[in-house]
Amino acid sequence: MSTEQAPARVHRPTTPGDPRITVAVITRDRSASLVRTLDALAALPERPPVVVVDNSRDDTTRRAVAGHPAVARLLRPEANTGALGRNLAARHADTPYVAFSDDDSWWEPGSLARAADLLDAHPRLGLLAARTLVGDEAAEDPLNAVLGASPLPLEPDLPGRPVLGFLGCACVVRREAFLGAGGYHPLLFFGGEETLLAYDLAAAGWGVVYEPSLRARHHPGDHARSGRSFLVRRNHVLTTCLRRPWPVVLRAGTGLVLAAAAGRPGARRALKETVVRFPAALARRRPLPPRVEHAARLLDREPPGHPGEGSGP
Repeated sequence: MSTEQAPARVHRPTTPGDPRITVAVITRDRSASLVRTLDALAALPERPPVVVVDNSRDDTTRRAVAGHPAVARLLRPEANTGALGRNLAARHADTPYVAFSDDDSWWEPGSLARAADLLDAHPRLGLLAARTLVGDEAAEDPLNAVLGASPLPLEPDLPGRPVLGFLGCACVVRREAFLGAGGYHPLLFFGGEETLLAYDLAAAGWGVVYEPSLRARHHPGDHARSGRSFLVRRNHVLTTCLRRPWPVVLRAGTGLVLAAAAGRPGARRALKETVVRFPAALARRRPLPPRVEHAARLLDREPPGHPGEGSGP
């Protein structure tokens, strides 16, 4: 049964913006940070409509954003949807392209229009991974260098550098491609969920590229990554089980078992939750086509943190 409730319509000024792109934001119990993000998005020259998915437990967020000029729709699921809230937002978008932000990230002026131009010009392009700048000092996110150094060969019909990973709060998708690939996978829910989506987009023939001319700002608080290592570990093993050959699955599973035995942070919990979800992963297993598996193997040779691992906001 769907947990989705009817979207709440929020008043929005009629000043026209770029009709090609919507921004989707997922949030949970961080209304002050969300309002800061919405203020930044409202100030963009593209004036994108924003679809907010509120995973909060009370009405604090609804009250905080009521009447905000950036918000076109506020969706309030009956339960926490995690990363799947992005799927919900994309289904409710009325534009061909959807940019994703979290409640602590937003886009720099001109980046959304640039992304829409690239998607217009390259029909096979499914996802654009942006350059992410962190904090008030606009420091380079370490993933920028990793994505920029992707060993995957350039493709003549695509801009940027082909990758199989991205940051979930700093990407723009072709809505048709995103929804056609199934969006974010329900088995992963949250934490390192991007790699599987990149795999599935590539398997469906869509291009996934890093384009540093697109810039997203990320202002994570101290809470942003605390307690999440087990989710990333768990979802790395589940992703390999869902899409990769058995020797790769065995290596990933063995690595998790050894990490748990060594008492590494989050590893024991990750192992327990992986075991619980493993039968469902087997039932949904769909190995990658050879060309995508070849690309994934090129990335397997890279050091930890390579573009094939993905990274969450």
